[in-house]
Amino acid sequence: MLTQEQVLEILHGIQDPFLHKTLEETGGVEEIKIKEEKNHVSVKILISKTNTAEQMELQQTIVNALKSAGAATVGLRFDQLSDDVVQKFQPAEEQQDQSLLSGNSGTKFISVASGKGGVGKSTVTVNLAVALTRLGKKVGIIDADIYGFSVPDMMGVEERPVVRGEKIIPVERFGVKVVSMGFFVEDNSPIIWRGPMLGKMLTSFFKEVEWGDLDYLLLDLPPGTGDVALDVHSMLPASKEIIVTTPHPTAAFVASRAGQMALKTEHEILGVVENMAYFQSKETGNKEFVFGRGGGVKLAETLKTDVLGHIPLEQPYEEEEIFAPSVYQSDHPTGVIYRNMAAKVIDKY
Repeated sequence: MLTQEQVLEILHGIQDPFLHKTLEETGGVEEIKIKEEKNHVSVKILISKTNTAEQMELQQTIVNALKSAGAATVGLRFDQLSDDVVQKFQPAEEQQDQSLLSGNSGTKFISVASGKGGVGKSTVTVNLAVALTRLGKKVGIIDADIYGFSVPDMMGVEERPVVRGEKIIPVERFGVKVVSMGFFVEDNSPIIWRGPMLGKMLTSFFKEVEWGDLDYLLLDLPPGTGDVALDVHSMLPASKEIIVTTPHPTAAFVASRAGQMALKTEHEILGVVENMAYFQSKETGNKEFVFGRGGGVKLAETLKTDVLGHIPLEQPYEEEEIFAPSVYQSDHPTGVIYRNMAAKVIDKY
């Protein structure tokens, strides 16, 4: 039968996976309970980062160690060490926070938002990122639309990120580095996590991905003004926002809420993109305004900003060699519109 002293001695020799200090040094063993009749050991451990792959490995190490010492069953809970303790033991190079959230990375953040789904926000994100890359900029995308991730499919990404050391290496396509929840979900399964877990995943996208030097990081936000969008706004040291709408007045009215949210969180609005602005007939050359007119201009006036571009209803060219169903080629008329938009963004930001 294990005693509390024996359990404590075992746990004290195990290291925090991020601080590389023993649980004795960090004071990471918060609670030990033993049920003698069942030979069950229950412990609560404090570590520097929770809900990570390293926590899962640590959990297995602790369970194996206690069972090897004689415990029949083990109950294990994790919680976060205090910031003071983490700061005290954190390696010096990590204390100089080099993540994108440090505020000194030099990366410019552009959040792409919309009031409602289905207006082409992700299409705009992808093509603006590719257009910026074509103009010589180093660009990344975080597909922060956790429930409706679509960026990998739109760009024809078939690879998955790899892990090197403690960093996730993003997938690169058309010169753009990409991270998406879609990479971590099997078979397009639905996401059923609660808000706090999603927030931690987003933090991982910023802090645990090896982005390298980026000029611009585009974030494809969930539509509307929900918790995930608010989390992203609160995480970023500074950001500018692009609001996507269709020409329909009602869509523009709804989109204004996303714009107002950006202003309330002190994020400047870079401009409005009017997607699905018109259909141009190849036979006659006439423009047909399928979804109405004026929504983008009206939204820009409401938010006191500019219209960056009017994107028509048109498909990219079909290419046998390249699968990327939503990426417009550089010589495509819509690709030229995106290039002009990218140039405006560079001038304004």
